[in-house]
Amino acid sequence: MGAVHVLDNYYLAITFLITVAYQLLFFSIAFSFKFDKLTDFAGGTNFVVLAILTLALSGNRGDARNIVASVFIMVWGARLSGFLLFRILKTGKDDRFDDKRDKFWSFLGFWVFQMFWVWTVSLPVTILNSPNVTQFPQPSFGTGRDIAGVILYSIGLIMESVSDVQKYRFRSAHGSDGAVCDVGFFAWTRHPNYFGEIIIQFSIFMIAVSPAANGYVHGGAYSALYASILGPFFLTALLMFLSGLPLQERPGAKKRYEKGIKWPEYERYLHRTSILIPFPPQLYAKLPVILKRTVFLEFPIYVFDPAKHADQSKVQANAAEEGRTRPSDEEGLRS
Repeated sequence: MGAVHVLDNYYLAITFLITVAYQLLFFSIAFSFKFDKLTDFAGGTNFVVLAILTLALSGNRGDARNIVASVFIMVWGARLSGFLLFRILKTGKDDRFDDKRDKFWSFLGFWVFQMFWVWTVSLPVTILNSPNVTQFPQPSFGTGRDIAGVILYSIGLIMESVSDVQKYRFRSAHGSDGAVCDVGFFAWTRHPNYFGEIIIQFSIFMIAVSPAANGYVHGGAYSALYASILGPFFLTALLMFLSGLPLQERPGAKKRYEKGIKWPEYERYLHRTSILIPFPPQLYAKLPVILKRTVFLEFPIYVFDPAKHADQSKVQANAAEEGRTRPSDEEGLRS
């Protein structure tokens, strides 16, 4: 049975329309009932829906490469949505939406962004399964690129899955005492789950692009497969410059410093631990700042400087309330 043609020969329109409908369905539930528990679940499971759909329609639905790439994104999406659903069921609500939950357009804005996130990150699998690619002969699964992709995917999935569990268990054990999570993968990188997620998406792209890289497809299909790298690049940019590191790094350090929540321990952790790329903390602590700011991606936008970024009135108020002396500005990040 050949490929099923739906709207366009890259499945871009059908996957976009289904994503929009899927997210609007969950948005209507979340907004109507002020229900936070399905927000991230809707995002993760949307990946599963698109992968199943495009694989079922694909002319190569029985080929190993299409199955592996599709299953990889399904497993990632299902695991992510399952973990986030479990976590929100435990915590009760999502603080991200405290200022949006009752505002129709602000809340809808999040869901619109989630639509583009799902659709864009799914591009490598969507295009690999599309008729314009499957019309060409395909290389047998097992090329060097395929093998590298499987290895990287395995590493990424282990890092993301295990680090999520490590952080959840650490927070459950320590409650709200402000202890610094430096266990397991967090001893080598401050964000092992983000690093794992990034290499997962690039590994799926590596597998999906093999027909083009090995010279089996040509023309628009060749360009489309390479252009699907937009998916992993979009996710990387999202984590590094919008919803990931910028919301956690400087704001998290600022909160600790102003409230005096184990700041010396956290400052030492920042100095010794790579922001994203895993690296031995003993060696990272000795690296010059220029290497940290370039090779290891700890850009200035993430760095907290108490003299520039702290509200000293809050520092003094907390110090007075707790009978402490005011932390010195010289306790700022010395990395």
